[in-house]
Amino acid sequence: MPRAISKILRSQQIQIVTLGILIGVLSIFAHADGDTSESTGFKQTSLIKVDAAGFKGEWVGKSAPDFRLKDQNDQWHALADYKGKWLVLYFYPLDNSPGCTEEARQFRDLYPTYESRNIAVLGVSLNDVASHKSFSDKLGLPFPLLADTNHELAQAFHVVGGFGIWPYAKRETFLIDPQGVIVYNYSSVNTESHAAQVLKDIEALSQQN
Repeated sequence: MPRAISKILRSQQIQIVTLGILIGVLSIFAHADGDTSESTGFKQTSLIKVDAAGFKGEWVGKSAPDFRLKDQNDQWHALADYKGKWLVLYFYPLDNSPGCTEEARQFRDLYPTYESRNIAVLGVSLNDVASHKSFSDKLGLPFPLLADTNHELAQAFHVVGGFGIWPYAKRETFLIDPQGVIVYNYSSVNTESHAAQVLKDIEALSQQN
């Protein structure tokens, strides 16, 4: 093959790879910026008024997948550690992105109320422990951020997005009852009001039971 043609082909390959990487990065940041619309998984209503079978019904009533992951302080966490408590397991795309920062702040500000009502909060992304540590220290987060670097938990919950070398965890939250059963999957999240909405929904369920 003439050297000139070879150079042209090589240049085109580099451009294709570069474009793929750029698309992957833009996809991550698009999801990480978050959904600040007025829509949430419950459309701003409580669990008690919603037919859960009509929303992500494949999760409702199923036992939550087990896990064992480290948090930002290098401490291990497993699903069994939270037996007897309500557990808010929220997945997010990227440490330090605008949407993920806002969502974490909302959970941080309401965390004393969560804690007083025996409700645990766990954030999960594909970032590593060091990244979580920096993000947590910056915001003063009082709850664990789990480092799902091998994507095992995100895959178990079917929330891995992206492609190739740029995967990320989609912004979704799973509400798990004290028996370890998933009662709802918030597949659409308003980062500015989500923490308050989840708290209201748990309160409604607790009264119902």
